[in-house]
Amino acid sequence: MNPIVIIPARMASTRLPGKPMADIAGAPMIVHVARRAAEAELGPVAVATDSAEIAEAAEAAGFMAVMTRADHPSGSDRVYEAVSILDPHGKHDAIVNLQGDLPVIDPADIRAVSRALETSGADIATLAARIVEDHERDSPNVVKAVVSDLGGEAMRALYFTRATTPWGEGPLWHHIGIYAWSRDALSRFVALPPTPLELRERLEQLRALEHGMSIAVAEVARAPFGVDTPEDLERARALLKG
Repeated sequence: MNPIVIIPARMASTRLPGKPMADIAGAPMIVHVARRAAEAELGPVAVATDSAEIAEAAEAAGFMAVMTRADHPSGSDRVYEAVSILDPHGKHDAIVNLQGDLPVIDPADIRAVSRALETSGADIATLAARIVEDHERDSPNVVKAVVSDLGGEAMRALYFTRATTPWGEGPLWHHIGIYAWSRDALSRFVALPPTPLELRERLEQLRALEHGMSIAVAEVARAPFGVDTPEDLERARALLKG
């Protein structure tokens, strides 16, 4: 495979306005995320945005940036437009969609999602970590991946939900919203309309499952720390202050 990592970013955030440009240890958060992606050494790293300010910050730090439409309903749509602009001839057959609010993500986790796509032969790959904190089990803000583990390096996603599922003894899996797509799968996905379960659960990845696409799930040690609130931002600053 020949991957490219694309980080969708926009300034609109209800809980933390201007989040991608928030200063952390002297650099905007989006630059820290791009650095983690570069450290994964998978391939080129690009920031996809509708903000000139974000694009300029990424380029000043030595990364590619591509301006995309402002009306995209999801990060996946923004990533697809970006890869179509950056790579119109399809040189990159795999696209890693990395969230722009993970400034301290382990580069090994980024490599893990790419490896799961390649080894599984699935349309899409994503990540999950075992839930060990009781409060996460019942929180609708923690998306659970319902997986089948029949051996092999990656599990297979059967469903994603905000409910506490499945019932009975055994692990529960905290889904991590980082995706690796085959080029064909991403092209197909963005052409599909939203589906009933996607709208009901408010989980975009269910559109893929409802249309019969396969999703591999790789296990990682823990869910990466994401920045969603001012308190999260202060924690990220403490972790990266050097």
